[in-house]
Amino acid sequence: MGGSGVSPCDLDREFAPQIAQLLATPPLQSAQEYYDELIRSKKHDGIRVSYSSKHGKGVCANRDFAEEDLILKDQMVVGAQHSLNKIDCVVCSYCFCFIGSIEFQIGRRLYLQSIGASIDSTSERHCHGSDVGSSTGCSGSTNGNSNDVPQGVVMSLMDGDTSLPFTDQFRLPSVVACPGGCEGELYCSQSCADSDWDSYHSLLCTGSKTEPLRRSALQKFVQHANGTNDIFLVAAKAITFTLLRYKKLKRQPASHESSFSLLMEAWKPLSMGFKKRWWECVALPEDIDSSEEDSFRQQMRDLAFESLQLLKDAIFDPELFSLDVYGHLIGMFELNNLDLVVASPVEDYFIHIDDLPESEKEEVEKVTGLFLDALGEDYSVPCEGTAFFPLQSCMNHSCCPNARAFKRDEDKDGHAVILALKPISKGEEITISYIDEDLSYEERQAQLADYGFTCACSKCQEERPI
Repeated sequence: MGGSGVSPCDLDREFAPQIAQLLATPPLQSAQEYYDELIRSKKHDGIRVSYSSKHGKGVCANRDFAEEDLILKDQMVVGAQHSLNKIDCVVCSYCFCFIGSIEFQIGRRLYLQSIGASIDSTSERHCHGSDVGSSTGCSGSTNGNSNDVPQGVVMSLMDGDTSLPFTDQFRLPSVVACPGGCEGELYCSQSCADSDWDSYHSLLCTGSKTEPLRRSALQKFVQHANGTNDIFLVAAKAITFTLLRYKKLKRQPASHESSFSLLMEAWKPLSMGFKKRWWECVALPEDIDSSEEDSFRQQMRDLAFESLQLLKDAIFDPELFSLDVYGHLIGMFELNNLDLVVASPVEDYFIHIDDLPESEKEEVEKVTGLFLDALGEDYSVPCEGTAFFPLQSCMNHSCCPNARAFKRDEDKDGHAVILALKPISKGEEITISYIDEDLSYEERQAQLADYGFTCACSKCQEERPI
């Protein structure tokens, strides 16, 4: 396939054996131990990860589930909000719950709209999306008119000087700043700020506490990702997640293992994801002719190498900075992610206003109507991003699944939530759909080919042409 020739990255040749080990499928016993411990530590005792010769990894029910029962709330290993989406909503950079206040969310968005703050959205590559799980979209634009709201009013909303009716019923956590001083990451609590710093952000912070040369290199990397494809930002978090775990393991006094063994241990959570090189598995855009496929895939590989070189200037570790590892990491997010989606409390707020008794609503809308009109039809844009969920990613596909990814009203953060679509018996495999199962047989099979398999579920067997 195009782009799969000799790697332009010297590290791919220099560290070929180590890189092959990092990218190898984990031994069955090691993987089983990892999932058993993960399920035990997170108290997900309703499921187990099992293996079969036919489908490999899968998730089975450890008890009976009724229709609409919660099967799993899966915490991501690593994830990030889309760059464009940051214009529309402010969320905690670690748990992805909305923060500040309803007034702050509305005021900030109107302010950014009014000054024309927008990342060029002419190319879909600027915002990575996947059709796995939930719907995604690149936000950052609206059909409202924020100029109808006086700038002073917008600023007073952001500053907390103006209160809107009934927002006390929709309280959000206060905004906590990044400990490194950067403006790009905000949190709902000191606990989330510290966890993000320890897990990823201490190596990616562009704040005043970062050494100037490294800060400049990071800014160039972020600018490149925002201008091309923000999936590179998630891949960078995956690398820093591994590096920080590796450094922590090395500091443990009882550790007598080799450096590479410790790196393998640090890499383990990410080693479990199904990986293909990004430039080989990314779907061919509709406007690219099949005769141009090789050229397109070569361009994607060059783009990834460009991104990797910029990241390497800021943080560096030989084995992890191979193009092969980087390409497989990005491919993992392309194929294993369940889109990160968190509903906006601004939507709940305006629905509440709309549900008020008519006489009361009329009075309240004299205040709120101006803001709703200014926000336009997409007043309730959710938080959207890309993430890797370790247990959800083990779930196999079916075009007639017995479970689905669906957030309930009480699910306010970035966890993946899996609900039963129908009764599931103990011992039965839990399946979800990776695609829109209402597509035709041919369309479903074409989309699933990107995942490297032909679906033979009962629906496909019934609809398969003879």
